[in-house]
This record gives sequence, structure tokens and C-alpha cells, in this order.
Amino acid sequence: MFKNVLMYRIVSPLSVTPAQLESVLQEARFQACAASQEQSQGWVEPRGVEHGALLELVGGQWILKWQVESKVLPTAVVKRRAQEQIRHVEASTGRKPGRKEVRDIHEDARLALLPLAFSKQSALWVWLDVAERLLVLDTGSQSRADAVLTALVKAIDGLAVQLIQTQVSPAVAMAQWLSNREGPTGFTVDRECELKAPDESKALVRYARHALDTEEVVQHIATGKMPTRLALTWNDHVSLVLTEALQLKKVALLEVVLETASTMASDRTEDHFDADVALITGELGQLIPALLEALGGEMPVA
Repeated sequence: MFKNVLMYRIVSPLSVTPAQLESVLQEARFQACAASQEQSQGWVEPRGVEHGALLELVGGQWILKWQVESKVLPTAVVKRRAQEQIRHVEASTGRKPGRKEVRDIHEDARLALLPLAFSKQSALWVWLDVAERLLVLDTGSQSRADAVLTALVKAIDGLAVQLIQTQVSPAVAMAQWLSNREGPTGFTVDRECELKAPDESKALVRYARHALDTEEVVQHIATGKMPTRLALTWNDHVSLVLTEALQLKKVALLEVVLETASTMASDRTEDHFDADVALITGELGQLIPALLEALGGEMPVA
């Protein structure tokens, strides 16, 4: 739950009640792909209980789950099927199909194969902290985030959000931390980093499982390379990778937090779901403000 963090500030009043939102979400409940359907998406039950609620409230936090199902149809398979049809046309008519006809044959081949294609499903967690006007999406993909935001805007009348931006860019701040060989208050620098040159060379240096408090790293920054990713640990509770776009990746609760979790729930029950949500939102609810402060504070909402 929430291995990635994409943060938005809610800039419009939220007048919808949980009951009202639940009713609207039901209209966009996920349905599996039909035989000839390439993709399907919609809301699913966060608890995983069939026909359950689509909006869960835990400690005042609103939790939703968005699911996408896509048919997996390799291009090579479609091409082979289309080539068979093209050869059939040539053999039966004595002519080569024109460009438009070839396109139509490829499309017909794709549609014919869709019912036989395997499908894959992926889910995305959504967290609304109404009190703090914070929206968090569990994704590092802007296109996936945009699909969920579109669905939320349809579900919540008048909803408006903005990507959170900070006074100091993450790249500049990360460069300062590496140059000073020390993370900001509450954070420690870990052993993963990516540095990229801003010029045409796009020279790239990656460190993995490598000490970063070295003269070599400082020299890379001194010559103009800027950090695009940096691994950090917050308060010995959460490890993460911060990106230049202010996304958090590889978010993981550390042992001290997991030990607490084991005392809150012993098996996969509804109480365990509540404990998971309480833990991750509780930790992220403290980590996010601390990170924004380390980046000079949040830019005013336009």
C-alpha cells in the first residue's frame, strides 16, 4: 500500500459527504474487460471484499482503490495474423493490398485476437486527507494519475487539485545535501543516487548500494551534474527515493513501524486493513510536511 507517492493539494472546498461519494463511485465500479474490449478501469473495494464499500474511512482518512485491466496482445502475434491474411488476399486476387487495406487488415487481426488475449490487472491506491486538503496517489506514472484524477473530478463535483510544488526544487536541495554530506533535519541520506548532466551530453552517473558522502560525488555536483533521484530515510521510520519531480518511490515502512503493526493485527482481517491504513497514513502524514519543510516550504496555491 502506497509504494509510490504523488502529492496534490486540494484547492477547492470539499462539500461531498462520504455517503454521497460512495453512491457516485458505484456508478463507476470496475467491470472486467469484455471479450473484444482492450481495456477497462474503475473503482474496486479497498478491503477486497466483493460487493463491499468503494470508499473506506479509517481514522478520518478516505481510502479508495482504482483498478485497470488491459489485454496483453503482442505486436508480433497481430503482425503474423495480418500477414497471413495479406498473403491470402494476394493469392486469391493476384494483387497486393493497398496501404489503407493493409491498415484495416491489421486492425481486423487485432480485434479478432482480443478475445484470446491474456489480461493483466493493476491497482492504484488513493488517499484523501480532507482535513489537510491533501490527495496522495500511489503511482509514479503521470498518465495513470491523470486517469484517476479525471475519475475523481467526475465523482466529486467542483473538485480542483494542484501538484504540490516547493520553494526549493528537489534537485537543488538534493545537490546541497550531497555537497554538505548531510541530509536535512529528520532525514538521512542512504546509498542510492542518480546524477545527470544538464547539457547536451546528458551524462549519467548512478550509485547503488554505495556510500554517497564521498569526494567523488561532491565533484560530480561541482562540475554541474544534478541529482534526479536520491534515497533517504525519514526518522528511522520510512525509507524512500525522492525524485527531481517531487515524487516518492520505493516507499517502505521500516522495522520499528512494522513491529508496531504486528501488535495491532495478527491476521488478514478487517482490523488488519484498518491497521495498515492507520500506519501508512500516519507515517506519511508526518513525513510529507517534514519533506516540504526541508524543501523550503510549499509554493502558494495559485
